[in-house]
Amino acid sequence: MQPNHTLPVIGAALRIAELPDFMDWLVADQRDLEIQDPCYPDVLDMDWQPLAEEGRVRLEQAGYKGRVGIHAAFDGLELLTFDKKIREVVRLRYRQSLEFGAVLGATHMVIHSPFISFGSGWANYSPASQRQVVIDNARAVLDDILPIAEAQKCVLVIECILDKNPLPLVELVRCFKSDYVRLSIDTGHAYLMERDGGAPPHQWVLEAGDLLGHVHLQDLDGHSDRHWAIGDGNINWPAFFRALRRVNSNPRLVLELANSSDIWPSMAWLSERKLAR
Repeated sequence: MQPNHTLPVIGAALRIAELPDFMDWLVADQRDLEIQDPCYPDVLDMDWQPLAEEGRVRLEQAGYKGRVGIHAAFDGLELLTFDKKIREVVRLRYRQSLEFGAVLGATHMVIHSPFISFGSGWANYSPASQRQVVIDNARAVLDDILPIAEAQKCVLVIECILDKNPLPLVELVRCFKSDYVRLSIDTGHAYLMERDGGAPPHQWVLEAGDLLGHVHLQDLDGHSDRHWAIGDGNINWPAFFRALRRVNSNPRLVLELANSSDIWPSMAWLSERKLAR
């Protein structure tokens, strides 16, 4: 069992309005933080500057100096599309998300994987030609976005969604040859796909290795994307945290829960088992 001071430090994904309830906890250990407001299209379509400024000021006044990031807009924004008009909409939403993040000083932005897997997890996309079509379509969008992210020193972390096999997403991340593109694991998404023949969450960590830049931590029963408190579902958390100890990239670890109040029982569960703090 690891001593407490070497355990991974867990942060959270929150909306700006929720920050006051968790600020002392975030600042005490300068925990990773992900602001989720820009993932909502209605936020991006309003005058969002005052909201983003509010978040920045709250963090500065509280003395927060941890790693802060954002979740980009994702609804209907498919990276695998070959429709040029849809691509432009995706680029627009990513640019808007990055603009929001720039006000906060965000150094990571979550976007969603383009690999939608119908069929066997380990056979789908196994012909290189099938993988390349998806990679080419994703790059048709991201090759325009990556220079903006690099200029802002904001890492694009591509989150597993319906992926069953980690290897195509690893290949997509690797093909950019940039320190500003890394892989993101959502533990719940991985577990749902494991139930359908995919890799378990801890295997995702091992396959990603030092390309791993970010993790959404959530628990679930395997029947829906629940975003439950850690310990309320069926994920093998000891195996997941053992795998994390083999990674040297210091990924951002954030609880992404349906109810932010579940942060407290999640942290208690992890602390009691000496898995994280």
